[in-house]
Amino acid sequence: MSELNLILVGPPGAGKGTQAERLTEDFNLPYFATGNILRAAVADGTDLGKQAKAFMDAGDLVPDEVIIGVILEALQGEDASDGFLLDGFPRTVPQADALGEALDKVGRSLTAVLLIDVDDDEVVRRLSGRRTCVKSGHTYHVEFDPPKHADVCDQDGSRLVQRDDDKPDTIRKRLSVYHEQTEPLVAYYDDRDLLRRFDGTRRPTEVHDHIRATVATLRLEDEL
Repeated sequence: MSELNLILVGPPGAGKGTQAERLTEDFNLPYFATGNILRAAVADGTDLGKQAKAFMDAGDLVPDEVIIGVILEALQGEDASDGFLLDGFPRTVPQADALGEALDKVGRSLTAVLLIDVDDDEVVRRLSGRRTCVKSGHTYHVEFDPPKHADVCDQDGSRLVQRDDDKPDTIRKRLSVYHEQTEPLVAYYDDRDLLRRFDGTRRPTEVHDHIRATVATLRLEDEL
C-alpha cells in the first residue's frame, strides 16, 4: 500500500481538528499536531526535546531545524510507516522548503496538502460565538450550540465567558498573521500540484466526504 503523507492547512476556525480526527480514522494515519509532538519530545527527554525545552523555557521560538527534527523523529515511528497527517507545520514558505528537503533525505515525499478554505467573516462568526464555563471549561456556541440559559453553563450553573482569544479583534489579528505568513503556502503547494482545496463553509460531514473521496482517489492513482 502506498504512503499517504498529508499536510492540513487553513485559517483558525476552519475545522481542521474535526476533519483531522475523521481522516485519521478513515485511513489509519497518525495525527501530528506540531505543539503536541514538541511537548511529547520534551516529556520523553529526547535530545531534540531537550533542545526544544531550552528555547521554550527561555520564552523563545523553537527554531525550524529543531521542529523539523522532532517531526522526522515522529515520522520514524512504526505507526507512521504508511503515512501521516501533519497539522501546524509548515507555517511559512521557508519552513515548507526545509520540510521538503528533510523528507527527501529520508526518502519520503508529500502526497497532498489539504486546504480547508473559510473566509474571514465566517471565521470570526465561528470563533467569536464560543463561550466557556469559568469553572469546568465546558464550551458552547451562542449560535450553533447555545446553553439553555444565556451565559449560564448547563452542567454546573457557572458563568459563561468569552475568552480573550475568541474576541473579534484578537481573531482578526490571528487572521492577519495567517494571511501574511501562511497563506503564501497555498500558491507554493499549488505550483507543485500538491494542493487540494475544500470549501470549509459547508457542513462538516460534507467537507469530510469530499476530503475522504479525494484522498482515496490519490491513493488509488498512486497504486496504479
